[in-house]
Amino acid sequence: MKRLVFEPEHEQLRETARQFLEKECAPHVEKWEQDRLVAREAYAAAGKYGLIGFNMPEEYGGGGVDDFRFNAVIVEEFAKFGPATPGLSLQNDIVGPYFASLANEEQKQRWLPGYITGELIGAIAMTEPGAGSDLAGIKTTAVRDGDDWILNGSKTFISAGINSDLVIVVARTDPEAGHKGFSLLVVERGMEGFERGRKLDKMGLHAADTAELHFENVRVPASNLLGKEGRGFYHLMTNLPSERLSIAVAAIAGARATFDETLQYVKDRKAFGQPIGSFQHNRFVMADMDTELEIAEQYIDRCLRAVVDGELTAVQASKAKWWCTELGKRVVDNCVQLHGGYGYMNEYKVARDYVDVRIQTIFGGTTEIMKEIIGRDLGL
Repeated sequence: MKRLVFEPEHEQLRETARQFLEKECAPHVEKWEQDRLVAREAYAAAGKYGLIGFNMPEEYGGGGVDDFRFNAVIVEEFAKFGPATPGLSLQNDIVGPYFASLANEEQKQRWLPGYITGELIGAIAMTEPGAGSDLAGIKTTAVRDGDDWILNGSKTFISAGINSDLVIVVARTDPEAGHKGFSLLVVERGMEGFERGRKLDKMGLHAADTAELHFENVRVPASNLLGKEGRGFYHLMTNLPSERLSIAVAAIAGARATFDETLQYVKDRKAFGQPIGSFQHNRFVMADMDTELEIAEQYIDRCLRAVVDGELTAVQASKAKWWCTELGKRVVDNCVQLHGGYGYMNEYKVARDYVDVRIQTIFGGTTEIMKEIIGRDLGL
């Protein structure tokens, strides 16, 4: 079924993204996987291609086009390619909106030009060793001391934790204020007391640097407060729906790419004198997946239209996130089974997809948390 949500200008960006992946990423995939780190130069290259900050104001070097369909195009192409790419979804869909919507004029002049060129890489630090989905359990603290905040605590599972130059840290600035006691502080590379822990050894997504971060009496200037003091929790709630939709987009695009490769495989691979895809069971499995993926694509496209129209709700984003990631996981699992023994070999992309896709039902809010959000909205 033809997708109607995208316009010609979105497809032009899609072609640019494909050219970037082919020229700037494909030659380095093996090295980045081995290094467990995408080279910083790849972010700068993405900036030159116009793949970062297209949704940022023009006066800082951005494209000035706040249309989430452009974000979705990049997410889809990167998901089809695989995980050994710079984390542009993190930069454009997750971290970037905080700077664009919350930074004051002085902060924008200081950070946005470098962010848009890819010279400055952003990250957001929410999760802690003892606090994941329950943000109220965050123990990282920031205490005001004159013109500074004194920051103490630890974060874990931080995407771009090694490469990042600007880290938005969620900290408790008023221990007595509950949800109104959180603020967002931007910690910059090189600040005394800011230490990066180990690069985490993950099951999949090996080229995506994920790290522990530690803050010991880090003196953060008051001028690095992002948004309003005590409004950090509400700032997070405002931006999480776009993050969750981005994950859903990636899940379906990646699963579709795995499905397409498997379709060709079951046509080529023969057993008992015929293509394995011609056996009724396998044919039905492929039919099921194709149908479910197309239905999910239609819901994704409706959500993208809702974003453009300013109508996407947190509940709708939660529905997209849990359903699409669970479907993506199921599709890839089926595709491994259809490959038989070869599906267990890392030389086949489907095997790598299997471990890479597993995190999608966890990060950005687990499936269980998404269902909790939806259930509460039903009045239950």
